[in-house]
Amino acid sequence: MKKLWGGRFKKKTNPLVEEFTKSIHYDYKLAKYDLAGSITHVKILEKCGYLTSDETSELETALESIGKEIGKKDFTQNEKCEDIHTYIQNELQKKVGNLALKLQTARSRNDQVVFATKLYCKEEAIPDLQSAIKHLVKAIDKLVDENKNIILPGFTHMQHAQPVYLKDYLGAYCDMLKRDSNRLKYISQNMKVTLGAGALAGTPIKADIYEAADVEAVINSIDSVSDRDFVIEIISALSIVAMHLSRLAEDLIIYSSKEFDFIEIDEAFCTGSSLMPQKKNPDVLELVRGYSGRLYGNLVSMLTMMKGLPLSYNRDMQLDKESLFSSFEIVSQELEVLTGLIKTLKFNKAKIKEHLEDESLYATDLVYYLVDKEVPFAQAHEIAGELYRYSLDNKLGIKGLPQKKLKKFSDKIVKKEIVRLFNPAFSVRSKKSIKRAKA
Repeated sequence: MKKLWGGRFKKKTNPLVEEFTKSIHYDYKLAKYDLAGSITHVKILEKCGYLTSDETSELETALESIGKEIGKKDFTQNEKCEDIHTYIQNELQKKVGNLALKLQTARSRNDQVVFATKLYCKEEAIPDLQSAIKHLVKAIDKLVDENKNIILPGFTHMQHAQPVYLKDYLGAYCDMLKRDSNRLKYISQNMKVTLGAGALAGTPIKADIYEAADVEAVINSIDSVSDRDFVIEIISALSIVAMHLSRLAEDLIIYSSKEFDFIEIDEAFCTGSSLMPQKKNPDVLELVRGYSGRLYGNLVSMLTMMKGLPLSYNRDMQLDKESLFSSFEIVSQELEVLTGLIKTLKFNKAKIKEHLEDESLYATDLVYYLVDKEVPFAQAHEIAGELYRYSLDNKLGIKGLPQKKLKKFSDKIVKKEIVRLFNPAFSVRSKKSIKRAKA
C-alpha cells in the first residue's frame, strides 16, 4: 500500500517496522471524521486557488463515496495500511487518480489526527456517553419512584449510622452522575477543533480562509499538533465516572449478600459456579468494580507518555487513541449493563426493617432530643453514649428500659417520648437542613 511519505527513502520499510508502527486496527474509528476533515480541506484548497471548482467537485464526490463504503470494511483483520488516513488517501487515488495527490497540499497527518480525534470526541463519543449516563439516572429515578417510602440504615465506616431515605441514598449516585455529565460537557465545550497547523509551523493559507470554512484557525500551531490535554482530561473524567460506578457496584454487591440481604439482583444479571450449584454471583458488578483499574491505567499511561515529550509532535502520541477508545468503550458498556440491572432490582423490605430495629441508629436523635430540652450538646452526647453502652452490656433495649432506669442517665428523658423517637420515619423527617423539591 502506498504511504503518505517516502520520497527520500531508497529502502523499503522492514515488515517488522510496518507491523510495529501501524495503528489502523484501532484508529479506523476516526474514518468518518478524517473524511469530514478532508472534505473541509478540499473546500479550503479551492478558496485559496489550489483546486479548481471541477477538481473540488470530483474530490468531494469521491470522498463521500469512500464514506459510504468504509463502514462495511473490517480494519482489525489483515489491513496493510499503517493508519486510516493513509487508507483513505489510497482509496481516493484509486477513484480520482493523481488528483488525490493535491489533497495533501498544506496538510499534515499531525494536524489531521488532532482534528479527527477531537471531532470524534465532540460529536460522537462524549454525546453518546452523556446519553448513557442520562439513561442510568432515569433508571435510578424510576427505581426510587417505585420504592419511594423505603428508609434504609445509613452507614459510615461500614457501621450503622443513621436512617436515610432510599431516595437520598440513590440520589447521591444520581448527583455524581450528573456532575460527570457536566464535566464531560465542559471538556467538550472547551475543545477547539482547528485546522491549519500543518506539521507544526502553520501553512501558506490565510487564517480567515479556514474560518470561512467553519473551522477554527490555529492560535499556536506548535501547541495544536503536540497537545493531548484534551485526551487526558477526557480519560480523567471517564476515570471519575468509573470510580462512581465502582462505588455503586460495591454497594450493590454488599447489599445483595446474605449478611445484608437488602436487595435481590435479577438472575439475568448474575452468573453461577462451575462447582457450587447454589451460587448466584454478582459478576457484572464485580467487573464494573474491576474495570475502574483499567481506566486508571489508561490515565496513568497517557500522563506517563506525555510527561517527557519535547515539542512538537512525536510518534509516541499515536498511542493516545487506544487509551481513549478503550476508556470510552468500557464506561459505555458499564453504563448500559448497570442501567439494565437497576431496572430489575428488588428490595427486601422485611430485612431492611429488621436492620432498622437497631437502636444505635437513633443515638444521634437522642442527643438532639436532649439538646431540645436544654442539655448542652457535649453533655447530651455523653449521656446518649453511656445509655447505649449500658444497653449493650446488659443486652437490653433502650426502649424497654423502665422510666426509673432512664432517669438515672438524665431526668430529661421520658420513656414514651423515647419510644416515639426511636423510629426510622421520625428520624428522617426530623432532618430539616436538606432542601427538597416541592411535590
